[in-house]
Amino acid sequence: MDKKTVITEFAAHVSKGKASFFQKYDMDFVMGHREGAWIHDMDGKKRLFNCHSNGGVFNLGHRNPEIITTLKSALDELDIGNHHFMSQERTALAKLLTDSMPGDLNVCIFGVGGGEAVDLALKLAMGHTGRAKIISASGGFHGHTGLALAVGDAQYRDPFGINNISMNQIPFNDSQALASALDKDVAAVILETVPSTLGMVMPRDGYLQEVRSLCDKNGTLLIMDEVQSGLGRTGKLWAFEYAGITPDMVIIGKGLSGGIYPISATVIREPLDAIFKQDPFVHISTYGGSELGCRVAQRVLEISSDARFLERVQVAGMRIHEQLELLQNKYPNFLLGIRQTGLMIGLELRDEYGGPALTKAAYDHDLLMIYANNDPSVSQFLPPLIISNDEIDWVMRQLDKALDSARKIRTALKLKDIGSNLLKRFTGNG
Repeated sequence: MDKKTVITEFAAHVSKGKASFFQKYDMDFVMGHREGAWIHDMDGKKRLFNCHSNGGVFNLGHRNPEIITTLKSALDELDIGNHHFMSQERTALAKLLTDSMPGDLNVCIFGVGGGEAVDLALKLAMGHTGRAKIISASGGFHGHTGLALAVGDAQYRDPFGINNISMNQIPFNDSQALASALDKDVAAVILETVPSTLGMVMPRDGYLQEVRSLCDKNGTLLIMDEVQSGLGRTGKLWAFEYAGITPDMVIIGKGLSGGIYPISATVIREPLDAIFKQDPFVHISTYGGSELGCRVAQRVLEISSDARFLERVQVAGMRIHEQLELLQNKYPNFLLGIRQTGLMIGLELRDEYGGPALTKAAYDHDLLMIYANNDPSVSQFLPPLIISNDEIDWVMRQLDKALDSARKIRTALKLKDIGSNLLKRFTGNG
């Protein structure tokens, strides 16, 4: 099938809106060959260096050879498995995950995607505490499914009429707002350790410790969503390690797949599994914890938790930061700030038109970068964790050109009043 036919059939049978949008802005890219940090258009005429990594799915790059080898080997002896039975593969992965966690985070329940893992955490919190309220951060993002959608922003929830859960949103980094919102009906507080869709807002010093203390005093569970910030993205295996806290539950997804086999996990403190001891079949996921996926995820976790790997992420982050500071000095009226921990980076731009403008300019200069949907003045910058020094230097040269172009595109967007169209359609959820 040639590219033109793919686009026509995609519009007819998958999404006419997406096809029209990408064609309108001359971004009609159809993924073909992909390897390492690069994805190629199917016609071979363009390639993009992936500086978004699909929110962490491709932390280890596209088609990582070690992950491919692991899956091929697993296919010689495994299939999805049966969720009703005990499993050697699920046991091995669960032990690796729980061993990587502090305190008594000793129980692991598997799903297929992050939204499913969040759904489980929320219903478990309500079931365990007997309370009905959930608190989340304004502008946060936890998935597009059921309860996960209910604690996200209204723009994702209202079109589907999901308003039954009793929930409250407060500003991230505001412990006073949390203290005011907490009452004896609050089952859980759920936060992304670093809210990506909000614009890579870094938790201020002491904030997560304050949240932990407030939850403890109120008998409320603390759920940390590490779907994007986990698995080495910040230079530590789990971003909450920087705060030295022990959550009651941890959500893991995206990168656990190695970009090869979908899998997610909800890791919970041991006392919270009482409901499963009473009825071990009260929650099931047919494909969650697929034995093939578990084998892949074991290798992902082994790679991501290696001290040398994590040290390399931190070194790469410092190299990028040094060059970003130079670019900030070069474009002080457009690139206003840098939000960064390790390779979890947000670029603060001039205004809400800056993110869409840089997304387009980056694409034109062979970089895939997407702005934060809930704060379009911030561009997400999430290169693969395997990025080399030579690749860093090349990306920075291209980003320099893209920033220069984006300043001009931003003006055009504002004058033509099409920025709002980009804001609504080109989402950055990962």
